[in-house]
Amino acid sequence: MTQLLIHLFVRHPDDTKNAAVRTAYGNLASLVGMACNLLLCLGKLAAGTLFGSIAIMADALNNLSDASSNVVSLVGFRGQRINSETLMATAADSRNDVLTTSAVLLSTVLSHLTGWDVLDGLMGVAVAAFILWSGWGLMMDTLSPLLGESPSPELVEHIEHTVMSYPGVLGVHDLMVHDYGPGHQFASLHIEFPAEADPLEAHDIIDNIERDFLKKDHLQVTIHYDPIVTSDAAVGVLRSRLMEKARQMDPRLSIHDLRIVPGDSHTNVLFDLVFPAGYTGDKDARLAEMCNFVKEQDPRYCCMVKVEQSYASALPEEDQ
Repeated sequence: MTQLLIHLFVRHPDDTKNAAVRTAYGNLASLVGMACNLLLCLGKLAAGTLFGSIAIMADALNNLSDASSNVVSLVGFRGQRINSETLMATAADSRNDVLTTSAVLLSTVLSHLTGWDVLDGLMGVAVAAFILWSGWGLMMDTLSPLLGESPSPELVEHIEHTVMSYPGVLGVHDLMVHDYGPGHQFASLHIEFPAEADPLEAHDIIDNIERDFLKKDHLQVTIHYDPIVTSDAAVGVLRSRLMEKARQMDPRLSIHDLRIVPGDSHTNVLFDLVFPAGYTGDKDARLAEMCNFVKEQDPRYCCMVKVEQSYASALPEEDQ
């Protein structure tokens, strides 16, 4: 039945990144959900009145509230297809309706068989408690996207792999993704190009990258161009040593934007040291260790580090 409804009312159902297709899925889910929940409400009210069951009538009111919300539907079980938080919550609520209805019917049968009328009242209380518990869980599941959360590792890997596939790109950093729901995602990042490269050619590559992300992934990307000195051997050697030192201190650390600025009395070494999101270690100790390492390379080096936090990925639970 679900497949038939999708076939009849959703054009191009497999193109789930298309905003019009997602809207069609949502509208179909709402309409079917309203109709089904109204029918269930009327049926349960009739059964509750006939048997004199408080629990069944309470469950009927639950279905009425679902119908009024305009989002509960049988098609909600297909929510994962378009990765919709609303439809996923709908699916969970529909599943909970099945559980509560089954429990209510079981208590009704047992009450009539055993004569223990108190079972009906107890089950009514249990159903109400379950609804409150389930609602709290659904609220917490949808709260993180509203407040903001790190993008999925799969999306981060896809963006970085795609960018690195273009000619001339040396690296990617400072990736930030703003997620306002599927089809409404925005990203910003820095791309490293050789400083010796033609700026016009680099700008053209950046334009192509931004255009391709919008066309293929419906992702609006803004890219900053970072020139990297590759002709200076001293910069290249120090960059490699700093990257290796960061990995030795913690594999999750990284550096970028290294510059060496010579002076009469000292030489400034400037770079960004990036900590992962949710890092709980001693940042000051890591920073001091890194600066000491820079000084060991040349006593004239003066370390100037900008500490950053990555917003692209969070730490696994066991590492926090």
